[in-house]
Amino acid sequence: MKIKNDGDLQNVPVSMEGAKNVEMKILIGPDDGSSNMTMRLFSVLPGGHTPYHTHDYEHLVRVQKGTGVVTDAQGTKHELSAGQSVFVAPGENHQFANPFAQTFEFTCTIPNPKSACA
Repeated sequence: MKIKNDGDLQNVPVSMEGAKNVEMKILIGPDDGSSNMTMRLFSVLPGGHTPYHTHDYEHLVRVQKGTGVVTDAQGTKHELSAGQSVFVAPGENHQFANPFAQTFEFTCTIPNPKSACA
């Protein structure tokens, strides 16, 4: 078993093309012995957003703090707040954004790539 504290981990800016004012922490991943999944914590600062993008794997998202917006594959925007969860299917276009004044935080759990987690 491994227990970690979010406050002990460093935020890393998300450098994916199209991302703006988004930071991420790896909460649990391969370096912790997890061979199948990685759990990440994203902080989307006010005015920030991830790119509108897709992946070939599913995402399990849980809103931890604040309010934000997720855009689905049809371009519909859905407001999210703490306590809500989102399933993003493989190949589904999506974007998380924060048009509000407070930081929007959510966990996102994904499967590890077969070779290693990037």
